[in-house]
Amino acid sequence: MKSEMWDKLGALITAAFGLVAALAWNGAIRAIFERIFGTADNIPAMLAYAIVVTVIAVLVTLRVAKMVIKAKGENK
Repeated sequence: MKSEMWDKLGALITAAFGLVAALAWNGAIRAIFERIFGTADNIPAMLAYAIVVTVIAVLVTLRVAKMVIKAKGENK
C-alpha cells in the first residue's frame, strides 16, 4: 500500500512540475507570437498559435512514446 501511494505521489509531483514547465513555455511562445503578429487580441494569430502548439505537442508526445517503447524493449 505504501509503495503504491509513493508511486502515485511521485507521478502527481512530476505532473505538477510538467504543468509549471508547460505554462512557462506557453508564456514564452505567446510572447514570440505577439512580437510577430501583434497583440494577443488578433484572432487569426491566436488560432495559428493554438495550431502550432498543438502540432508540436503531438509530435513531441509521439516521439516520447517511441522512446519509452524502445527503452522498455531494451530492458527485457
